Amino acid sequence: MNPSTAMARVIVDELVANGVTEVVLAPGSRSAALAIALAEADAREDLRLHVRVDERSAGFVALGLAKVAKEPVAVVTTSGTAVANLMPALVEAQFAGVPVMAITADRPAELRDTGAHQTVDQVKVFGATVRWAHEVAVAEARPGQVRYWRSVVARAVSVATEPGASGPVHLNVAFRDPLVPDGEPSWVEPLGLAEPGAVDEDRMPVAVDARLAMAAAQPLDEILALIAGPDASPAELVPSRGVVVVGDVPDVEASDAAIALAEACGWPLVSEPSGNARGGDTTLAHGPLLLADAVFAEEHAPEIVVCVGRPGLSRSVLRLVREAPLVVVADDRQALQRPDPTRNATVFVGVVPEPPGEYELYDDSWLDEWLAADARADAAISKRLDDAAGLTGPDVARTLWDVLDSSALLLAASSWPVRHLESFARVREGDDAPFVIGNRGASGIDGLVSTAWGAALAHQTPRSTVHVDDEGMAEVVTVTGGTAYALLGDLAFLHDHNGLIVGDDEPRPDLVIVVVDNDGGGIFGQLEQQGTEHFERVFGTPLGLDLEAVAKAAAVDHVRTVTDVAALVDAIDDATASGGVRVVIAKVGDRESEAALLKEIQAEVSAALVDLDDLDGPAEPA
Repeated sequence: MNPSTAMARVIVDELVANGVTEVVLAPGSRSAALAIALAEADAREDLRLHVRVDERSAGFVALGLAKVAKEPVAVVTTSGTAVANLMPALVEAQFAGVPVMAITADRPAELRDTGAHQTVDQVKVFGATVRWAHEVAVAEARPGQVRYWRSVVARAVSVATEPGASGPVHLNVAFRDPLVPDGEPSWVEPLGLAEPGAVDEDRMPVAVDARLAMAAAQPLDEILALIAGPDASPAELVPSRGVVVVGDVPDVEASDAAIALAEACGWPLVSEPSGNARGGDTTLAHGPLLLADAVFAEEHAPEIVVCVGRPGLSRSVLRLVREAPLVVVADDRQALQRPDPTRNATVFVGVVPEPPGEYELYDDSWLDEWLAADARADAAISKRLDDAAGLTGPDVARTLWDVLDSSALLLAASSWPVRHLESFARVREGDDAPFVIGNRGASGIDGLVSTAWGAALAHQTPRSTVHVDDEGMAEVVTVTGGTAYALLGDLAFLHDHNGLIVGDDEPRPDLVIVVVDNDGGGIFGQLEQQGTEHFERVFGTPLGLDLEAVAKAAAVDHVRTVTDVAALVDAIDDATASGGVRVVIAKVGDRESEAALLKEIQAEVSAALVDLDDLDGPAEPA
């Protein structure tokens, strides 16, 4: 067979051998050999192939798949500007530590710098955005090539999935003509391709990089002892007034550990939506609003903050972390980027600390004050939203959160939607809440439709897991996730509405996209730009589009517009029951009225915190 076909078949075979089961492909000529090899592998059910006509969308589909499956996902493009369109998704993958593998076809060296069609400099085009990049040499019909191709692919997977430093990688693969199979099956050496149904031993063995072992969790008092020195008394190391803050975390085990630590210490817990820690007995529903009240924040300044994952949604929460005298940061992505946006961390650990071994300063009054304040805030918020005319952004976030069950996956867009969830979503009992994700690495609003599509596919792919019953008996069960949902603003929806343009033969998830339509960039109404000259044109950016028509133009047949909470619940229920891809347009007030509502809610929360007998200030340490 010709060299390009041989190389493509080996690359795809080695991806499968290293556990890659999902690949996203954008069509093109120079990548033809890879496209054909991938289609053949999909037909054999060695992997699942997803085809997108837009490389930018393809990158975000791969991101969503890898984020939820927590496995490496490859995205394949042709040469030229197609490659550059992967950058936004790879930037998000870089900062979120998601193992996306960019495999880009390229012209051979002799065609570069000659004005050849679709030829640009693709060598290390992504720079420091990727963990590792390699220029795969043009295939030649000589022995030794197969081991080279396999070792490069194996290393790429290993680097992308390295514990504590996972992230995107790039293989730039140059192909010479001919680019399609020529019918000749032989090659100068065995390709080592596995036959359909063959066991792994039939594949050509390739050495892979060693994986790093993660450190085990340690009790919090032992961690603090490293700071205090050998003379400190263990019982006095952990202060009584603490707060646990959970930002974006990649693993629910960290979320559960954060809840356990907060409950053991009697500390309030504030979790961002993608922290997935909003179900504990000490969890606050409205932490950002409480902390935005200057008097409450001053009177309830903690002595220690344990920060899990990457926080950054709310200024009031970041201020709490910034002003704390003792900050423990727990995140296993330290090798990637230390999650310390306030630059005042006292100590970094890779695993959430266990509850203190000796803890004698548990103070009921500290936690009681926070929970009482949260309850008062909830009452004030509920009354204000009930009194509001028409549907509002907080209504949409709160309602969607309330109606979803634990089988659901929810992608929350950056900007207002995720912040509305953080401030207005109620605490759910135990494990009853949906699993929330978001592109919180770089926090962009681009590519979210495609990310949600890929995440939904991964969420709904059957997976085997071990279940242990109450008697300690273990069994392997197959688990399939339920319907996926995306909560987007109108600009985020428009930014990536082409992510809905998918061929009829492509896998389609059960995905309900809820779009909050306030005609523009609503969040700027809360920021310093509000009131500046030319605000509407350069920040508000109203477009006046009929979003229902936009969705239908992208071949979504089932679209519904709602203007009140009851209709929203009904539309979500109908879309969920119907299955497939559905869009619900939630028509809320204009951006000015939405911004005014948020200011009014904050004022009423602050008023609810005044003259409370149980909020006279923090209790003295026991």
